[in-house]
Amino acid sequence: MLQLRPNCECCDKDLPPDSTEAVICTFECTFCRSCAQAILHNTCPNCGGNFSPRPIRPAHLVVKYPPSPDRVLKPGSCVAAA
Repeated sequence: MLQLRPNCECCDKDLPPDSTEAVICTFECTFCRSCAQAILHNTCPNCGGNFSPRPIRPAHLVVKYPPSPDRVLKPGSCVAAA
């Protein structure tokens, strides 16, 4: 099951479970669409993979399977990628 991390690792923008702005790589590194395209050029700074839209967890399942509360922030890797 996906962790559904709550924020962009680059700019710390909130990305709730129903966000259409969230993209992930194969290791679930999570970024907002803006950072993924404009700063990272669709390449994950952590693994070198590409991004896909993060699936939306249906609201009725969020209670039973909540998103991760752990915020991951690595702005340094975004600056290096730019």
